This record gives sequence, C-alpha cells and structure tokens, in this order.
Amino acid sequence: MAAHSVLAIDDMHGKEVATNVSARSTADRVALTTVITGALAVVLLSLPYKSFDLDRFFVPKELALHATAAITGLIALAKRPRPALSRVDTFLVAFLILSVISALFAENWWLATRALAITASGLTIFWVARALAAAGYERALVTGLAVAIVAGAMTALLQAYGVEPEYMSLSRAPGGTFGNRNFMAHLSAIGVPIVLLCAVEARRTWGFALGTAGMAFLAAALVLSRSRAAWLALMVGGALMVLLGWRMRDAWTDELRRRRLAILAGVSAVAVVAALVLPNALEWKSTSPYLDSVRGVVNYKEGSGAGRLVQYRNSLRMSVAHPVLGVGPGNWAVEYPKFASRNDPSLNEDGMTSNPWPSSDWIAFVAERGFAAVALYALALVGLLVGAWMRARAASTSHERLGAVALAATVVIAALVGAFDAVVLIAIPSLFLWSIVGALSPAGKPRASLPPHVRGPVVGLAVVVSVLIVLRASGQIAAMSVYTSATTTAQAARAALFDPGSYRINMRLAESYSARGDCKHVLQYAGAARELYPNAPQPKRLIRRCARVN
Repeated sequence: MAAHSVLAIDDMHGKEVATNVSARSTADRVALTTVITGALAVVLLSLPYKSFDLDRFFVPKELALHATAAITGLIALAKRPRPALSRVDTFLVAFLILSVISALFAENWWLATRALAITASGLTIFWVARALAAAGYERALVTGLAVAIVAGAMTALLQAYGVEPEYMSLSRAPGGTFGNRNFMAHLSAIGVPIVLLCAVEARRTWGFALGTAGMAFLAAALVLSRSRAAWLALMVGGALMVLLGWRMRDAWTDELRRRRLAILAGVSAVAVVAALVLPNALEWKSTSPYLDSVRGVVNYKEGSGAGRLVQYRNSLRMSVAHPVLGVGPGNWAVEYPKFASRNDPSLNEDGMTSNPWPSSDWIAFVAERGFAAVALYALALVGLLVGAWMRARAASTSHERLGAVALAATVVIAALVGAFDAVVLIAIPSLFLWSIVGALSPAGKPRASLPPHVRGPVVGLAVVVSVLIVLRASGQIAAMSVYTSATTTAQAARAALFDPGSYRINMRLAESYSARGDCKHVLQYAGAARELYPNAPQPKRLIRRCARVN
C-alpha cells in the first residue's frame, strides 16, 4: 500500500512536471529574461546629471520599468487569447480604472500620467509574473529577483565603505544606485522573504551559500540605512513568518532545512553586529545614530514622526475636499500648499513640498485617487493574503507552503513600509513587489475573461500607450542631458522641448532670463511653470516682477 502511494505521488509529480514543461515556450523564456533583466536595470541604472537630484535616479529606472512591462505585457497578451480575471485581478483593474479617471481631472497632466504609468506598468508585471509562474518558472523568476535585490544592497554597502562614483547620491548615503538610503532599505525589506526562501530551498550547496551571503548583505545594508519604516515592517513581517512557520511545523521536519535556517539566522546576526562595529564612511551627526533610530521607530512626538502626523492630517483634509477621485495621481505636491498649515515641515523655503509625494502610499492614494480607489487597493492586498492562505492549505510540498509564507510576509512588509514612506509610487519597489506577489500568488478562480472581439483593440491600445510611455521617459532623459551640456540659455531652452512637464527646467530658464531682464521669455517659462504648479509662489513672483518693470 505504501509502495502504491509512493508510485502514485511520483506519477502525479511526473505529470505536473510534464504539464509545466509543455506549458513553457520561447515567448515565456523571453518574458522571464526580460523581467529579470528589467529588475537588474531598475536597481542599477542612474544618470550623472547631478543638477537633477532625484530624477537622475528615478527617470532611468522608470524607463526600465515601462520597457519591461511593455515587452512582457505584449507577449502575454499575444500568447493568451482570452485572459481571465480572478477576484484580486478585478479589484486591481477597478483600481487602475479609477486611477485613469482621476488622472483625466488632474491639474497637472504630466505628473498624473507619470504616476499612472508606474501603476499600470507595475500591475502589468504582476500579471506577467503570475503567468510565468503558471508556466513553471516560479523558482527561476524569484531567484532572479532575489539576485537583483541583493545587488542593490551591495551598491549601498560599497557606498557605505567609501566607494562613491558619480552615479550615487552623496547627500542620502548609503543609497547606492537608488539615490536615497530609504528607497534602498524599502526594497531590501521587501526582498528579505524571497531571499530567505531561495536560500532555504536552494537545490545545491553553492546556491545556499550564495543565499546566505545575500542575507548577510541585506542585514548589513538595512542596519546602515537607519530606515525606521523598513525596520518596523521587518519586525512585523518577521513575526508573521515565525508564526506561520510554527503553524506549518511539518515543513521543518527536514533536518537540512532546519540547519540552513539556523545558519541563516546566525550569519545575519553576525552581519548586523559587523555593520554596527566596523568603521564606515557614513557621516552621521549623532554620536549614537543607530540607537537613536531604534528609539525613534515609534516616536511621533518630535522630529520626522511629528512632521508625518502634520502631513497626514493636512493630506486627509485634501482627501475630504476631493473624496471621489482625489486630486489626481502624482498631484499631491501640486495641491498640498493649499492645505498646508503654518510652519508645515513638509514645505521647503520656496513654499513647495520637499518631496513630490507624501510619506505614505496609503495617504497618497486616498489624497490623489479617492477613498473608493484606496478601498479597492486594500481589498486586492487582502485577497493576496487570502490567496497565500489558500496556497498553504492546498500545498502538496514544503516548498509551496514556504512560498505561501513568503507571499504573506512580502504583502505585509510592503503594506507597512508603504504606511510610512512612498513605495509603490516609485518604480523600483513597484517592479519588485508586483513581480514577487505575482510569482508566488495562485491565479484564483476566474471571474471574468476578455471577450474575443475586444482583444484586438486592447492589444492595439496597449501598443500605443506603451510607446507613448517609453517615449515620455526617454524625453525626460534627453531633456536632462541637453540642459546639463548646454553652455548658453538658448541651448538650455531646448531641454524644455523634450520635457515640457519639467517644473525645474522651466523655472531655471525663467530665472536665467529674469537675471538678464528678458521679460518676454520670463513670462513664457514662468507661465509654463505656473501652469504645472499653480500654488507655487516662485513663478508668480517672477511674473509680478516683470509686470512691475513693464
């Protein structure tokens, strides 16, 4: 009887492998390679144009995200005549539709389409990743994503220990090629569950060794980042993994897994101690920077914590004023000065927000896209957690159960980090989060499918939109290049042709012409800047100055 059962299990396993192999195709392999290449590009790409502080990091990464989504999304649409939608898919599609409608009524269409493109590309990669997992590429995809995440942490460690090329930001170290230490920490925290999964489930000893080294790099980079949001999310996510791991005790009956887990924990602890003890090139103002960060994890009475509360309160006032569709994707910074309180720490000396987004995905979504959109997004995340539970219950192998744990932990960590910082609003974590949850989540029961007669127009529209999105990001890079290399104001003015939505370029041109007394061009470029940010005081000041002269 036992022998018969073993043969039955082997037969089922053989059928599953055969099904996965038959489901694979050249198109799937191209899509898999594209997603992994895109993940590495999103992590490593940056530009040397230092006068464009954040954009020199964000724009090339956004271009990589959009190109990855465009190529793989079109492959997926071409291969699957009638894509089916599960309940989670329905929530995400509805969230995207509301975001599109919100963008149509936004004050600044350039910002709205840029933010909307990140959302659309991220969700496209989610569906692509799930299709790749269904074709048998889950392990390869998750491993490739884990490698890219560790590579990002390594760039931060290189900067922390003295390697600072022009493609890294010196003011927000150790951000590595991310341009900001918090962004690096967010991705590292989101990546911890899959790096652990890859290490524990490695098929070869050298694979486990690489996974262990990766965990050590992530642990050290997270400590050096001093990112309280990432630390807090990891505490909760780690507790969840421990709880689920204990509930699934049968997954740890294998002595090899237990030994590997113990080694991973020990090596990570050593990496944390080494990061705290070894001298580095970081110039913290405090004599006990890491202890201060630990104390400030839940401190909202002073410092950045108090500033967040002020920002959240004023942003919610904005949400109440625009409850249905919000102010439009990416338009929080455009509207926030109208709702800011006196001495609001979110505003800089120029009367504009210090960052182009609020310090929370959730606050950004409710302010920019409305309460209904946030509810749909929350339901989608809950659906992913339910899917993780269903996968764990239906799992026939320990690997599948551990994959369910990694999925649940990833969703929780991303949701918590996103409660205190911008995550899915940015290209880097957006690509990784949606790739990971797509690879690890079950497809779910189909609720609807794309009618055959609609498929052609959808593919055509997807091609047009993809081309426009990629061209927009390419134009932004061209604008930065032209402006940086220009030796005269007339040459620099060409940059505005490549990126008409750049407030920074328009304002710098207006200020340059103002210094020369050329009010004709001041009115042109300051007027363009005012249209982009109607509540910004600087363009109005330059326009009034010219009005007085005339």
